Amino acid sequence: MVTLTLLLAALAAQSTSTLLPRQSTTITVDLTKTYQTMDGFGTSETFQRANQMHNLSLPLQRQSLDLLFNRTSGAGFSILRNGIGSSVDSRSDWMVSIAPKNPGSPSATPQYNWDGNDNSQVWVSTSAVSYGVKTFYANAWSAPGYMKTNNNDANGGSLCGVSGATCSSGDWKQAYANYLVQYVKYYKEIGVIVTHLGFLNEPDASTSYASMRSSGQQAADVVKVLRPTLDKAGFQDVKIACCDSMGWSLQVGMMSGLSSVNDMLGLITSHSYTSQPTSPINTKHPVWQTENADLQGAWTSAWYSNNGAGEGLLWANKIYDAITRANVAGYLYWIGVQGGPTNSKLIRIADDKKSLIVSKRLWAFANWSRHVRPGAVRVGTSGGPSGAKVSAFKNVDGTVSVQVIQGGTASGSISVQVGGFVAKKGTAWITDNTHECDVQASTLASDGSASANVPGRSMVTFVLEP
Repeated sequence: MVTLTLLLAALAAQSTSTLLPRQSTTITVDLTKTYQTMDGFGTSETFQRANQMHNLSLPLQRQSLDLLFNRTSGAGFSILRNGIGSSVDSRSDWMVSIAPKNPGSPSATPQYNWDGNDNSQVWVSTSAVSYGVKTFYANAWSAPGYMKTNNNDANGGSLCGVSGATCSSGDWKQAYANYLVQYVKYYKEIGVIVTHLGFLNEPDASTSYASMRSSGQQAADVVKVLRPTLDKAGFQDVKIACCDSMGWSLQVGMMSGLSSVNDMLGLITSHSYTSQPTSPINTKHPVWQTENADLQGAWTSAWYSNNGAGEGLLWANKIYDAITRANVAGYLYWIGVQGGPTNSKLIRIADDKKSLIVSKRLWAFANWSRHVRPGAVRVGTSGGPSGAKVSAFKNVDGTVSVQVIQGGTASGSISVQVGGFVAKKGTAWITDNTHECDVQASTLASDGSASANVPGRSMVTFVLEP
């Protein structure tokens, strides 16, 4: 009898353990444990991708803007990255310069030519403002060719006048700073306030399109001229960003060269093509991951199939890792809307230009961007289902959002409890193979905790209102 009792008890225990994935699991949020303050999430429409959007029918224009910036039906992006042109004209997908003609010398008066359109980036930017976007990152891939050692805005080359880059035409650092400030002025005139200004893009690469090489020390040479030029023009609030390296480790390598201008910088930026953001960059400034995409993979709109490079669940994890491991304050995808058969964009313009095809990558971003707003502070968490990734943020409006990414197949009820915080309302949002940041059934307990089911291979965001 004793043996039978023990056997039944063992079987009961085994049965209980197999049901654990479906039992309620509690996540506890600690508002007293704080990390970085978030600036937001975003994308770009550079290199005439904005023209592709603007050339759509009016209904598709509105749909594309909603998908990017609407906080209830789209991603709710809060950052737009614009490209400052440097090319002599708009052939191919080049970004035309606001001063395409060589004035003759660095001290000569430049011949500015502003068309009020800027490859349709003005239209996208003013539209973004109407959705409430307040963060605009203007980023130059290169200086105009006549300011560079190779006399070409493409194929690398360095800015004349920086360390180790002497040119017979003279020192163009001040002229380049004036050029960048003029671009900021043009946008201010049309009601778009540039908040962050970058003068380099992938300075570790030479490409057949706009590109300019730079070391950390050479970048510092530019900052020493650009900061006082911005200040003199009344743009003291514009933060200088540097340096949009191709990968995280490459940006880390540039940091020592920037030490002399640490107090003049306002933002550190990097891409994630050659290495991912897996650890913090040693700086007092906010850090953004400003460009990443699956550039080679064939177009897919899937959330999860085989963990492919373009799938939404993979990108949810990339964003999570950058935020929690590298403490990034902003995360941007390369392109929002574009035609063509690759995963380089979040939203594909159909080949017949009559519809838009939305990838699940966009909805991965939506779980973050809709509910982690500018000024949100990342806070501590404990608990959660086995194998899941959990993060939490306190927004400026007092709401607390909690992200749960379940990469495995386990499914179960999750309860979120915020210490010292009693929620009056709790909402859950889910993205998986059949949902696109849709409202998920949830319950609010008398103690102020919120609960919802988190299926396998999904991302669920809880939002608690105080």
